[in-house]
Amino acid sequence: MALSKAPTVAHVRVDEGSAGQRIDNFLVRVCKGVPKSHIYRILRSGEVRVNSKRVAQTYRLQEGDELRIPPIRLAEKPDAPPVPVGKPFDIVFEDDALLVLDKPAGLAVHGGSGVSFGVIEQLRRQRPEAKFLELVHRLDRETSGLLIVAKKRSALTVLHDMMREGRVHKRYLTLVAGRWLNLQQHIKLALHKYLTEDGERRVSVSRDGKPAHSIVRLVKRWQRCSLVEVELKTGRTHQIRVHLSHSGFPLFGDDKYGDFALNKQLEKAGLKRMFLHAAKLAFRHPLTDQEIELVSPLPAELEEFVASVEQNEEREYG
Repeated sequence: MALSKAPTVAHVRVDEGSAGQRIDNFLVRVCKGVPKSHIYRILRSGEVRVNSKRVAQTYRLQEGDELRIPPIRLAEKPDAPPVPVGKPFDIVFEDDALLVLDKPAGLAVHGGSGVSFGVIEQLRRQRPEAKFLELVHRLDRETSGLLIVAKKRSALTVLHDMMREGRVHKRYLTLVAGRWLNLQQHIKLALHKYLTEDGERRVSVSRDGKPAHSIVRLVKRWQRCSLVEVELKTGRTHQIRVHLSHSGFPLFGDDKYGDFALNKQLEKAGLKRMFLHAAKLAFRHPLTDQEIELVSPLPAELEEFVASVEQNEEREYG
């Protein structure tokens, strides 16, 4: 639902897709462009009514609730270009509550920060009949692999709780520079988020950061690089990239934390992207408690690069 730019009262009936959401978060979503401070002011003042009554900002909406939203004048903005429908995504699992898709590298999961659209916007274009589609978690733009999308708010809420409690098990495959020696190694380094002078998001290892835990397992080792599987016990921004780079094993093709001179050589050798793939997911269904285990094989371009590493190894070291 989009509010009109004209200052008129809006009456909204809550559907299944919005049931269970806090009213403040609901208003932030439907009143696009309105500052949060103004949202909270109209809630405190009682200008927003639910079933003709005042409610607190923590009130959770029920299906069938009737909302009165007061006149809000929004600044005129140029119309954004339409989101392209794009190719249908490869759906790995789907039922009434959620779906898991195999995200291609190079596509953001959502619009923003200079990106006009992402996976979730395209998915909504491809499925105009869907009442509710929301990301459960995120993947970096250059990361490929398994991504969970909720089709019901009830599923989204439970999955978010599961994520916080570490009950969604995620494993990634990555090719790193250097010879990884240990069959299994725990990396526990706190991570701190900050912005560069150009406004880009970055992460560094810092005692003042949030706890972060990765388990790295060796898959295969060559003379100059190693294929490893990384299990995330926490889900911090850029966690795998920063943990491995800080440990002396930068990801191949990582343009933020990697070896930039090496990346140029890798690009000439055929690696046009960051080598990071969300390969495995395991969790219990948020509504049925069914055990779900999903696997996504390495994309063709990464498989081909691994094959070239094998060939070079045989040629150089026999």
